[in-house]
Amino acid sequence: MGSFSLFHWLIVLILIGVPLIFIFRKPPAGPNRFGGLPQAMGFGQAIASYFKNYVTFSGRASRSEFWYSTLFVLLVGIALYVVDRSETLNRIWSLATFLPSIALAARRLHDINRSGWHQLLGLLAPIGTIAVLVWYCKAPTADHSREAVFA
Repeated sequence: MGSFSLFHWLIVLILIGVPLIFIFRKPPAGPNRFGGLPQAMGFGQAIASYFKNYVTFSGRASRSEFWYSTLFVLLVGIALYVVDRSETLNRIWSLATFLPSIALAARRLHDINRSGWHQLLGLLAPIGTIAVLVWYCKAPTADHSREAVFA
């Protein structure tokens, strides 16, 4: 009962080792391959952009767009739970915002020149979740394509 079998070590290796490989791998050098810098947005603009780009996985999303939209989705979810304790409305809201939230997270990762697939690391707790949250907070990578035009 007190021993740690090979199977347990394999699980630990998968939960800790695999995320570390993707976390410490640097994004590609050079200009951001996902387009130009997105503009910072206010709360209303971010929500409008969230629903306008409902399932748009290409392009980039600024930090303000990502965090204001996330705050809006969370606040509406809490309000729906307060109104309807059976969680029916909350489940409908969750289904309605599932794809746009994934698309927004992919565009946010594009802003730091990482693939949107990296958000799957969030499923490998705790290390992957922490890394993805740090990436969501990270400043965007510079767009060097404009500098090359003006040089």
